Amino acid sequence: MNNIPLAERLRPKTLNDYIGQQHLVGENAVLRKAIESGRIPSFILWGPPGVGKTTLARIIANQLERPFYSLSAINSGVKDIRETIEKAKKQRFFSQPNPILFIDEIHRFSKSQQDSLLGAVEQGIITLIGATTENPSFEVISALLSRAQVYVLQPHTKEDLLKLLEHAITNDEVLKTKKIDLKENEALLQYAGGDARKLLNIIEILVNAATNGDIVIDNKTVTERLQKNIALYDKNGEIHYDIISAFIKSIRGSDPNAAVYWLARMVEGGEDVKFIARRLLIVASEDIGLANPNALLLANNCFQAVNAIGFPESRIILSQTTIYLACSPKSNSAYAAIKAAQQTVRETGNLPVPLSLRNSPTRLMKDLGYGKNYKYAHDFKGNFVPHDFLPEELKGKKWYEPQDNPQENTLRARLKKWWGGEK
Repeated sequence: MNNIPLAERLRPKTLNDYIGQQHLVGENAVLRKAIESGRIPSFILWGPPGVGKTTLARIIANQLERPFYSLSAINSGVKDIRETIEKAKKQRFFSQPNPILFIDEIHRFSKSQQDSLLGAVEQGIITLIGATTENPSFEVISALLSRAQVYVLQPHTKEDLLKLLEHAITNDEVLKTKKIDLKENEALLQYAGGDARKLLNIIEILVNAATNGDIVIDNKTVTERLQKNIALYDKNGEIHYDIISAFIKSIRGSDPNAAVYWLARMVEGGEDVKFIARRLLIVASEDIGLANPNALLLANNCFQAVNAIGFPESRIILSQTTIYLACSPKSNSAYAAIKAAQQTVRETGNLPVPLSLRNSPTRLMKDLGYGKNYKYAHDFKGNFVPHDFLPEELKGKKWYEPQDNPQENTLRARLKKWWGGEK
């Protein structure tokens, strides 16, 4: 029993024992209704680590008495998928219910690996349950996404974690034999970061480190013990979302030393290189943008390169890009412009496109005035001629405001030359 991790020993077997995600599995919630009906669609569970994605899939299979196959995208290939689908096909001959294929970290599957699932899902050979920590819209191919529901799991609340903690201390076969004095829980909850598995791993570290029968849990003990076990603790990406937030804010704040430190924390914690590279792409456009357009080019090249190379060499490419972005001039003018323009669209609705800007591929459209009085910029000196490109209701409206940096000062001067004070 001691050899089995605490998180595995306490893995719930039924929905009634399952903690959290009441918006999905609580009374009258959408997923619980589907489970109780006995008819579940293929679906993808999207949420941060340690919120019960794998556990929920196993509970569903047990409750519905379905054959259950599990693959991890980290160490499974197309051959493994096809072999599993063949096993599922054979189950159908015995009139058994539709098998469930659970794929952990489905976002790590390549396009060809995801393609290999399509036929089995479409034909009902398997019911697919995928688990991902990444936005499925970006990481799951559209053909597969269109055949599956997406359910979003939330980080565990403080109440969820305290309930789990009490359950562990009171009911676990090993812990209930120990004398555990829970004096403070703030550090425990902070380091867990909404991750139930991480909370139980911390408890296990504290229990295993105790030199006598009494185990006192307070903020000081938790902090000291985790610092001594930081390598073990970081294997699942310590405080995953806090670290990436610190990383992004350090780049935005033009501190290359802090940025590369937080990068090192992610590298040492085994973070997915694509996850880091995607964030660099976002920062390059959102926070640097037009102040240094080359930043986006470098970030995009970084993304392509780390996909081709992988660890450990890709850490150098990530470091180079991180330092370059942190040292670049900053501007969020492009981000602010699209945000403001979207707000205008929400407020004004679908305003008609001016006739002069409309496409006119047919004679009828031309007769109706489509494209009439449009001025072709390249027919004029300097490839520019003033023209009204906005709906009449928005004439003179501005969303892009150049910020104070060398690149955008040049853009400001150019706009002023073309439009005078209008742009």
